[in-house]
This record gives sequence, structure tokens and C-alpha cells, in this order.
Amino acid sequence: MTRARNLGMFLGLSALWGLSFPAIRSGLETLPPLLFATARYVVGGALLLGFLVVRGADWRPVTREDRLAVAIAGAFLVAGNSLLFIGQQTVPSGIASILYALIPVLTTGFAAALLPAEDITARRVAGVVLGLVGVGIIARPDPANLLDSELVGMAFVVAAAVSVALGSVLLRVRSPRIGTAPMTAWAMLVGGGLLFGGSLATGERLADVTLSLDGLVAVVYLGVFASAVAYVFYFTLLEQFGPLEINLVSYVVPIFATLGGVVVFDESLTLGMVGAFLLIAGGFVVLKARVIAREFGLAG
Repeated sequence: MTRARNLGMFLGLSALWGLSFPAIRSGLETLPPLLFATARYVVGGALLLGFLVVRGADWRPVTREDRLAVAIAGAFLVAGNSLLFIGQQTVPSGIASILYALIPVLTTGFAAALLPAEDITARRVAGVVLGLVGVGIIARPDPANLLDSELVGMAFVVAAAVSVALGSVLLRVRSPRIGTAPMTAWAMLVGGGLLFGGSLATGERLADVTLSLDGLVAVVYLGVFASAVAYVFYFTLLEQFGPLEINLVSYVVPIFATLGGVVVFDESLTLGMVGAFLLIAGGFVVLKARVIAREFGLAG
């Protein structure tokens, strides 16, 4: 029963995060991107924090390291991650989710470059290169037209993945006492505040918001299900398994994102998308080959 429950939570988490891509695209039809992202993370952060308070968890950041960790997570994992909302104005859900699957690959690359304990090896270089080749297959940049709207949108999606990966590595050198769940809740609230400031700075206004059922459903889905509920699933699984298994979510998410995009927006699935996804996933396998072999009892 426990195995079936864990598998259900894994697939549920993958679906909740995967369907967030078409939900973002849907909301962007009536909501400015940064205000939209602000609403998503403020709602999600408030609900997750409330859940922790009700459960009696230790939810307050107390030490300087706690506050630094919350600031890093809020800036890179939330505010920077919201570049995805800007990118998805022109990038289909399936393509955005495949590009976003670069995060585990980029995280390993940043760790090798920035952390003294992590060496830059031929295996790590090969894994990162495979992932970047996958991005190139999807983007197919034309030097004569680098400002094409879809190509610029892809650059924003990749920038969001870079921000999350870099933030994850920067968090490794901090020593917070606060738990991962309350840190995430506070990070969503801090990141939401940064996003609201960015929204004002870029000229977005509440008057730009068009009230619609689709927009409301998108905010509720992203804030309640893809954030608060999804992170409850995430932290429950993280307590039982390691980061390797959790990273595998990144390679199931595009399946749900692509299916959602096909059903809701009549997006297409191309051989190029499949090839790019396999290269990015292959980069992860190359990077984590020894860990994967050890986890599955294949190491000699």
C-alpha cells in the first residue's frame, strides 16, 4: 500500500507541476506576467505557511542563516523562476517544460564550477553539453533573426532554469536551521514581494488585469494545487527518498505539460521535441550514472 501511495504521490506531483505550464499559458491571456506570478506565489506561500502553522511545525526563520537562505530562495527559486511566466507568452507549454527540465543538469554544472568539493570532470562536462545540445535542437537559433519572439521567449525560460539551478547551489553553502518546507513558504512570500516590485517597475498595473474565469482558475490552480499541495507531496516524498528520485520528477513533468498543451491549446508534439527531451534526460543520466547505478544496485 505504501509503494502504491508513493507512486501515486510521485505521479500526482509530476501532473500538478506539468499542468502548471498550460495553466500559466492560459492565465497569461488575461493577466500581466509578473502580477500573475506574484499572485501565484503569494497565494501558495500563504497556504503552505498556514498548513505548517496548523500542523504545529517550527515555521519561523530565527537565525541569520535562516534569513539568508530564505532571501536566496526567494530571489532565485521564486522571483528568478518567474521569468518562466514572461517566456511562456510566446513559448508553447511542451517546449517550455522540456527546456525547464535542464534544471538538474545545470545544477550539477553550477555545483562543479562553484563548490570546492565538486570537481569539473569530463563526465560532468559531457552531461551539461548533452543538455545544451537538446536546447539547441528545440531553439534552432537563426543568427539573422535572434530577436524572434519565440526564441526570446525560450531564452527567458532557460534563464528561469538557470536561476533555479544557481539558487539551489547557493543554498548548499548555507546552514539554515529552518526546515525546507517553511523555508519554501517564506521564500514564496519574499519572492512574491520582489515580483510585485518588479511588476510596478516594468509598468504593469492592476488596470491591465482583465477579470476572467480562465485567469481566476489559473491563479487558483497554480497557487493552491501547483504550489501549496504540490510542495506537501514534494516534501513528503523527499523525507522517504533522496534527491535522485525527486530529480526524476523533472523528466515526467514534460509528459503532462505536453499532453495538457495538446488538449487545451492544440499544441503539437514534434520529433525535434522528443529528441531534445531525450538529450536533456540523457545529460542527467551521464551526470548521475554512478549514483543511478548505486541506487538501483547496478554498481559493481
